[in-house]
Amino acid sequence: MKTIMLIGTCLIGLLAHTKSQPGEDLERIRTNYAKAADDKSLCKAMIQELSASNRSPVKLAYLGGFKAIWAKHALNPISKLGSFNSGKKYIELAVSQDPENVEVRFIRLSIQKNSPSFLGYKKHIDADRRFINANISNITSVQLKKMLTDVI
Repeated sequence: MKTIMLIGTCLIGLLAHTKSQPGEDLERIRTNYAKAADDKSLCKAMIQELSASNRSPVKLAYLGGFKAIWAKHALNPISKLGSFNSGKKYIELAVSQDPENVEVRFIRLSIQKNSPSFLGYKKHIDADRRFINANISNITSVQLKKMLTDVI
């Protein structure tokens, strides 16, 4: 049953992905990002989808975010750490490619705020929060603006 649901989710995601406009695609990714911590199959499907998509900084950051969130769903402590570190690497790559992107900085902030302190991924929280506060007025997506205000 789980396999059928996972396949169905993947197919729906692929169909939506191929028929959507770039802005709609990001809105769907944002919606799924908010749900990923509570939905293991959705998180896995988004990792697969974003791994196969173009590598814009925003999509790289979301891929990293989903991989970091996947650590919550993994059972093995080594897998958890590996997934988190992989996600962190993608997020930092996205920030290095586009450090002035509010959405990229939001993803980094959301992961840093929610990661355990023993992982040592907390050093950009204040800088990202200040950057987002200074640039939130430039955001046109209502959904993204709500996500930003929820995190900051």
